[in-house]
Amino acid sequence: MSFWTAVVIMLAIIAFTEMVKSKHRHRSGLGDEQSERGQHQTFDRTEERRELDELRERIKVLERIATDNNSLDARETKRISAEIEALREKQTDRD
Repeated sequence: MSFWTAVVIMLAIIAFTEMVKSKHRHRSGLGDEQSERGQHQTFDRTEERRELDELRERIKVLERIATDNNSLDARETKRISAEIEALREKQTDRD
């Protein structure tokens, strides 16, 4: 086999490989440039969804903190706790 025959065979293999890659990209709906961008966009969307879920969870916690301290039950619990502490102080003052 001569040098030029080997070069032609290598070029044919490279061309065939590029055709297969192009066909695969076309079937998946992505162009050459879009295939790289599509992978990054998928990662970005996954990251954004995770961050959005974390923010929603934080908002739920903050809403619970804001409403639990201002509810009627919370105020009643604090009032009863204060009365119990006042009675304990009176009890220790008598002793």
